Amino acid sequence: MNLNRTPILGIPIDMITKEDAFAVFEGLMERPGFDMIVTPNSEIVVNATEDAQLAALIEKAGLIIPDGIGLVYASKILGHDLSERITGIDFLTEILGYLERTGKSVYLLGSKPDVEGRGSVAELAANAMRERFPGLIVAGTHHGYFGQDDEAAIVEEINASRADFLCVALGSPKQEKFMDKYRDAFTSTRCGIGVGGSLDVWAGTVQRAPEFYQKHGLEWLYRFIKQPSRLPRMMKLPVFMLKVIAQKNRRNK
Repeated sequence: MNLNRTPILGIPIDMITKEDAFAVFEGLMERPGFDMIVTPNSEIVVNATEDAQLAALIEKAGLIIPDGIGLVYASKILGHDLSERITGIDFLTEILGYLERTGKSVYLLGSKPDVEGRGSVAELAANAMRERFPGLIVAGTHHGYFGQDDEAAIVEEINASRADFLCVALGSPKQEKFMDKYRDAFTSTRCGIGVGGSLDVWAGTVQRAPEFYQKHGLEWLYRFIKQPSRLPRMMKLPVFMLKVIAQKNRRNK
């Protein structure tokens, strides 16, 4: 499938429906080598305008889905009109269903280590995923509290697990940069996605925004209400919209 990508602040976003995005994902799983799905929101796009490495790896990703409602609004301002928002956590759920149906496996990497003997967030998420998808094969898990010296051993562990798909929850841009750094080192893993805090939601350690917030693209507001310490990150949203308006004005001159 030929992807139609539109630039928002110079960062490409796939103009694609959820159904077509999933068809692209299925194609990535059948191709040799490792490819990546990135899920930009307004904050990630702003960061990518200031981080050439992040911008470059987004551009070469196999699939770039518009996770944030801000991207949909921006596309309308710029006259591109993205058809819909595709949230990373919902797309991951679709992926897990595919993996269960096809007998393929997933490796979960990231989030907090074992707390009070309950297991790491990745382990708790794996249990919840198996409960939702009883036939799902979780090839392995590893927490996200590791240093650069540990990365090679973790990649070896992922390869030894023969996982088909990789789910990385290290926060952006660390999760994307990790996958890009080792893309040529993965052996059986065909595709990976950075999911931020999604493993915490699966594990039950963080509550996802209620349906009202989800439907109206206000999950960012719910997270801010729950975590006021996110204010510095939230400030990227007005910065993003101001930059989009400035981009439109430059084009109209």
